[in-house]
This record gives sequence, structure tokens and C-alpha cells, in this order.
Amino acid sequence: IGRLNMERVELKKKIILFVAVIFTLTMFGSACAAKNCPQPRTTKSAPAAIAKKNNMKKADAANGRKIYHKTAKPMTCKVCHGGRGAGDGKLGRAFKSPVAPRNFTCKKTMKKISPGQMFWIIKNGSDGTGMAAMKLKDKEIWDVIKYIRTDFVK
Repeated sequence: IGRLNMERVELKKKIILFVAVIFTLTMFGSACAAKNCPQPRTTKSAPAAIAKKNNMKKADAANGRKIYHKTAKPMTCKVCHGGRGAGDGKLGRAFKSPVAPRNFTCKKTMKKISPGQMFWIIKNGSDGTGMAAMKLKDKEIWDVIKYIRTDFVK
């Protein structure tokens, strides 16, 4: 019985250490992502007619939030861009600049990216980065853009 208790204590220590390491890595990754401002751009520019588009007035930010966090396909936006839009999602941390996920909280970067450019990237993906083309309807893309621009870009 004494040996079994010792094994349990050792297992608990390992679990606590594992949780501490994961927490530290998460905090470090978040801090690094937030400091990556402004971000260098590697994405090709959208065609001029699309880059000038802005259909955010008709968009629904609440629906955009749901898509961003829960329903986007092939994966949710938050997996790479993070729950707060800082480019620090679980999968996004694997990418390093200049192909790291966009940090939507960086004003210096986001003021240079038009809503139309965002639409183009979400619809078509971005070659040379981890950004895949999203399987969303055009209206859903505009909803996501409105959510990003109203909740993250401040």
C-alpha cells in the first residue's frame, strides 16, 4: 500500500508539472503574439475591385462571432487567430512571422488591410501561410469581418 501511495504522489507531481509547463507556454505564446505588431504582410493583394469592397454595414457581428468561435469550416478562426484575435490560437502558435496568423488587435497592421482584402483572404486563403480558404458563404464572411473589426480592432 505504501508503494501505491508513493506512485500516486509521483503521478500528481508529474501532472502538476505538466499543467505548469502548459500554462507557461500559453502565457509566453500570448505575450509573443501581442508584441508582434506591426506584422509584416506576405499575402498577395486582392484584385482592386474586391479590395475596395466593404459590405460590413449589412453584416451581423453576432453571427460573425458565432462563426469565428464555433462554426467556421474547415476549422474555426480562433484555432489560429485566438479567442481575442491576437494571432495566438492553439494551432497559430506553431507559425512564426512572417506567416504567423494575423494579429487583429494590432492597429498599425489592420489599418493597412481593407475589409475587401480580408474578404479575399478568407474566401481564397493565403498561399505560403497556414491560412486556408474558408468554406463560408459571402454573407458569412462579411459577418466575420464585421465581428473582427468591431471586437478586436480598436
